[in-house]
Amino acid sequence: MPARRRENVNMGRMEPGPARATPEVRRVLSLAGWPERRMPLVCAPAGVEEAERALEGLSAPAPVLAGLWLYCGRFGRSHAISQELHTPEGSYWHAILHRQEPDDWNSAYWFKRTGSHPVFEELAARAAAAGYAARGAWDPEAFIRFCAAARRDGGDRERLAREV
Repeated sequence: MPARRRENVNMGRMEPGPARATPEVRRVLSLAGWPERRMPLVCAPAGVEEAERALEGLSAPAPVLAGLWLYCGRFGRSHAISQELHTPEGSYWHAILHRQEPDDWNSAYWFKRTGSHPVFEELAARAAAAGYAARGAWDPEAFIRFCAAARRDGGDRERLAREV
């Protein structure tokens, strides 16, 4: 269950991974609407053609490309990359895209394949700052269940799930 959102937290000002990204990756993210646009709970084309054109020629590690294609709402492009990555990062993006499919069982399977990923600690802290009450360490399966309820219920739950 989510806790109350802390009023003094502005997630738009907290720079996650893009602060550490290359200028080219930051450009694609900006063209795709970052930081204002949050990923939907169900993958759908985001209507960010200029970002997609920039992404077509981008030279970046495959896990970065998988994440960027998913952010642009291109499930098939992201899936084609992530399913060929036999690494925790590939499994991580594979899990997220199946959560957005939505195929919760398959998402949980890929999160199990991910194992304990270094991003989980930062993700748990940012999720807590946004108002998502996790019990202890980041639990991907609990978040999958939260997203499933948010897809069904909408409203504040959906906003929080998208923020996280």
